[in-house]
Amino acid sequence: MLNRRHFLANAATASLAAAFVSKGSLAFADEKKAGAWRTFDVTTKVDLTDVTGPAKLWLPVIQSAGEYQSAYSPRWVSDSKSVEMKKDAASGADVLAAEWNADGERTIEFVQTVQTRNRSADGVTVPQAELDAALVGTPSAPIDGIVKETAMKIVGSREKDEDKARAIYDWVVENTFRDANVAGCGVGNVKDMLETGYFGGKCADINSLFTALARAAGLPARDVFGVRVATSEQFKALGRAGDITGAQHCRAEVYLQGQGWVPVDPADVRKVVLEEKLPLDNDAVQAFRAKAFGNWEMNWVGFNTARDLVLPGNSIQQNFFMYPAAFTSRGEVDCLSPKTFAYSITSKEITV
Repeated sequence: MLNRRHFLANAATASLAAAFVSKGSLAFADEKKAGAWRTFDVTTKVDLTDVTGPAKLWLPVIQSAGEYQSAYSPRWVSDSKSVEMKKDAASGADVLAAEWNADGERTIEFVQTVQTRNRSADGVTVPQAELDAALVGTPSAPIDGIVKETAMKIVGSREKDEDKARAIYDWVVENTFRDANVAGCGVGNVKDMLETGYFGGKCADINSLFTALARAAGLPARDVFGVRVATSEQFKALGRAGDITGAQHCRAEVYLQGQGWVPVDPADVRKVVLEEKLPLDNDAVQAFRAKAFGNWEMNWVGFNTARDLVLPGNSIQQNFFMYPAAFTSRGEVDCLSPKTFAYSITSKEITV
């Protein structure tokens, strides 16, 4: 049976969120008619009832970001007596953490409401500390050694930051490929990709490669981890609605003076090539390739930019955080096996 105390506490939060969304929908009414703003409820359900002994669960939380994504008060219903919002100190990523100590029903339903609109560079200047954080290497995405050497070869004698960023983007698009046999979104181990010369992978591999090469070339860059929440207006392969359990997707940003954080997505170019069965030199692919440097279609929501983090209350480092994570008496639960893990993620667009 669901814990009534948590249900009532979050019912109040849900009412507040609903009022906020209603107000926001009215405020953006004219823009929504033009197709600018869209509102979604994203619901994650987890059931760890079949596991005995202590269990811990962490769920990624949708962030508010720039002028393109606004997240409202999340709410949940759970039988756990310990559910709370926590924060990764290094990245600032919000995390919903739940814990169960006794056997029995172990469920949680987590609802997040978010408004999005298609994104391009906004020209906003950001604090230097934010840029500094986007210039350092991490264990899974270092910026020295072979990564630095590769970046320097790619940018060559180019002096302008935008020219460097575009050169790296083009190199990644032309040298990588989407490998359908890679599980989930990949692992994002950039050094391994360059040392082995195997450039096949998925979004966390391909876009992490862009990010690490950009940082190695002196350009602030970061990955943004999230999930697709709706069908795409561009290609069928780039989104779905309803059941989005396996629709996680990593994107990337590079900071350019005078332009702010510039959205990029070389991995989606390679996804279109594979799943739409089109050659890279196809006119539609080339048009999308040009658009994917500087624009994001916001049928996707971002959770965080965290790399190589340790979740609050855990001791194991993970490359990124865009899937539910859990540890039980049996050890780490496989986040890429939602049927075994027993979780689902759904999206519903809210229209007025």
